[in-house]
Amino acid sequence: MKVDMDSENLDHQQEEFAQILKANKLKITQPRLRVLDTISTKTSAISQPELEKILGTEIDRVTLYRILASFEEKGILHKVFDLNGTATYALCSTKCTEHHHHDQHVHFICSACNSVFCLDETNAPKINLPQGFTLHSIAVNAVGLCEQCKEK
Repeated sequence: MKVDMDSENLDHQQEEFAQILKANKLKITQPRLRVLDTISTKTSAISQPELEKILGTEIDRVTLYRILASFEEKGILHKVFDLNGTATYALCSTKCTEHHHHDQHVHFICSACNSVFCLDETNAPKINLPQGFTLHSIAVNAVGLCEQCKEK
């Protein structure tokens, strides 16, 4: 019976991903669904090279790059750079739209393993801009040791 429930949950999740793609006027394709599924299972942001390792030959590098770029453009994913300057990706909140991200929260980067975590409950500080300036994004990172690295 547990298998049926897992299957039901998977179908429900796939349907949610399909709705996200549909709402963003993107074709519902197996590679796009697979990328969303893979990213949604992670507790930290994931880089393109990490995705490539997980997906193996399922999705070629160029297709994966295009998927990540279109997801970021549409507000499905947001990009955060780790301590090495590598782009990592995490799912956006449902408030994000094309060209207008609302994921202005703090990110925690582990100085030992370089994992990037979204601290959704910790908002970025309010920025008072000079007149005429327009804010597009805020990047605030906290650096320290994640729970796993602290235990080592």
